[in-house]
Amino acid sequence: MADIHTKTRDFINHFFPNVTIQDDQDIFTMGFINSLFAMQLVMFVESEFGITVENEDLDINNFKSINAIASLVERKAGNAA
Repeated sequence: MADIHTKTRDFINHFFPNVTIQDDQDIFTMGFINSLFAMQLVMFVESEFGITVENEDLDINNFKSINAIASLVERKAGNAA
């Protein structure tokens, strides 16, 4: 689980290197996410963790924080297993 958090944090920090983001902070309300970055985040999650993000998964609650992304990955990976 920590690996998902670390990889996701590193991905976000690549785009926002001067900002420290906590695992439970809402990255949408922080103003960092626009539609292009949201799609990059979805593509990162799919390629990095080997899951498919379905239309029903495209809910802001699944991507609003590092913890939320980790939970989505764990659920999807568990379903694939």
